Amino acid sequence: MPGKDALYQRIKTDIQRQGTLLYILVDPDKVSLAELPGFTAEASEAGVDGFLVGGSLSLRAQFEETLQSIKVATDNPVVIFPGGIHHLSPNADGLLLLSIISGRNPDHLIGQHVLAAPLIKELDIEPISTGYVLVESNGVSTTEFLSNSKPIPRSKPEIAAAHAMAAEMLGMKFVYLEAGSGAPQTVPDEMVKMVSTLTDVPLIVGGGIRTPEEVAQKAQHGADIVVIGNHFENPENREQLRTFADAAHTASANVPSSV
Repeated sequence: MPGKDALYQRIKTDIQRQGTLLYILVDPDKVSLAELPGFTAEASEAGVDGFLVGGSLSLRAQFEETLQSIKVATDNPVVIFPGGIHHLSPNADGLLLLSIISGRNPDHLIGQHVLAAPLIKELDIEPISTGYVLVESNGVSTTEFLSNSKPIPRSKPEIAAAHAMAAEMLGMKFVYLEAGSGAPQTVPDEMVKMVSTLTDVPLIVGGGIRTPEEVAQKAQHGADIVVIGNHFENPENREQLRTFADAAHTASANVPSSV
């Protein structure tokens, strides 16, 4: 039986040892279960450090199968990225317990958490409390639409930083800056830098990242974990896995970690 906070401590250790980590977000609605074990093994071999599993919608009943397919193919962390309480399973290493702190919708600040807490306890899933900050990206993301949560303006990094500082003071263990799945623009580098500078918890950055250069920029500006989703859903892009992982690890080599 893993010890208390085993996943959280492992991720922090990985950041301290490796620098910026590269995680891949796997959406059960968008994957082929037949191809998933091979892709997972290929990604791990190429230097990908972990996997998030989930999404804002759940149109197909294969969440459990997706988790199991990834777990058998990698020893790297497999973490639930929940779109709701239907995304809970003991077959992952843990979950990001997301509070959408950029919005003011109480359902996504505490309401859903109250419903999920007994199940998380019963299933013995390790939760990592995460302050989730939606960032404007010239379009309405699925998360924004479904959660009825207004994003932080791109031109206001100080607002994002204030939210992140509040999350840290409230005891949240991670901060996640999110531009949205397939976003036309990534989280601004200035915002990443300000949040990283003013907080001491691990910083996750995702949404709209499509090139190794963008990965390197997020790492250089203080991201501890960079998340790639849509880009690697296209099999033609998977030959770039090692290039993306190397970009994260190399770019952060001389950047002080927030951990």
